[in-house]
Amino acid sequence: MEKGVALLSGGIDSPVAIHLLQNRLEIIAVHFHQQPLTGPEELDKVKKLVKVLGVQKTYLIPFVDVLKEIVSACGHKNYFVLSKILMMKTASTVAEREGAQYLITGENLAQVSSQTLSNLTVITQNVGMEIFRPVLTYDKQEIIEVAKKIGTYEISKGPEICNLLGPKHPATKSNPAEIGKELAKLDIPRLMDESLKKVEIIGF
Repeated sequence: MEKGVALLSGGIDSPVAIHLLQNRLEIIAVHFHQQPLTGPEELDKVKKLVKVLGVQKTYLIPFVDVLKEIVSACGHKNYFVLSKILMMKTASTVAEREGAQYLITGENLAQVSSQTLSNLTVITQNVGMEIFRPVLTYDKQEIIEVAKKIGTYEISKGPEICNLLGPKHPATKSNPAEIGKELAKLDIPRLMDESLKKVEIIGF
C-alpha cells in the first residue's frame, strides 16, 4: 500500500481527513507543536487522536522557533500562509524518509481566513509534493458528523491552539511574488533541520 503523511492539527478537520483516506493509504501523522508556549494538553490531545484513529506512527515536531522566526522576519499578515508552507515542506522531508508519496491535510475551503482559494493555491505552488485535501469542499456540519461517528469529535472540540502567534487580520488573498520574497527571508533548510533534530516519534 502507498503511504501518505498527514498533518494532524488536533482540531476537528484533520482527523476526519485521515479517516477518509485510511483505507486507501498507509498513513503516518505529523503534528507541529508549540510547546513550551502551550501546556501538555496539546500533545495529550494528539496522542488520544492517533490512538482512536489507529495511526501506527506519529512525528511530534517542535515548531515554536520556526514560527517565531516567521513573526520576526516576515510580514505578519502572511503568517498563516508562510507557517503552513514551512509545515508542509517539513512534512515533505518526513515523507521522503518514510517513502511516502503524498501529503494529507484537513484544509477546508474558506472555513478560516488562511484557507481561501488564493491562499491554498499559493501554498500548493510552494510545496513539491502531491497534496490530498479530502474535506476541502465539506461544510462544517458534515465534518462534525463524521468526527462524531469515528469518535474524534469530543477529543478535538474546544479552542484551537494553532494560532497563538498569528495576526488578528491575516491575508486572505496571497500574492505569489510577495510570498516568494517573504520565504527568501527565511533560512528554510536550517529551520527544518533544527526542528527535525528534536522530533519525538510515537507509535501504537
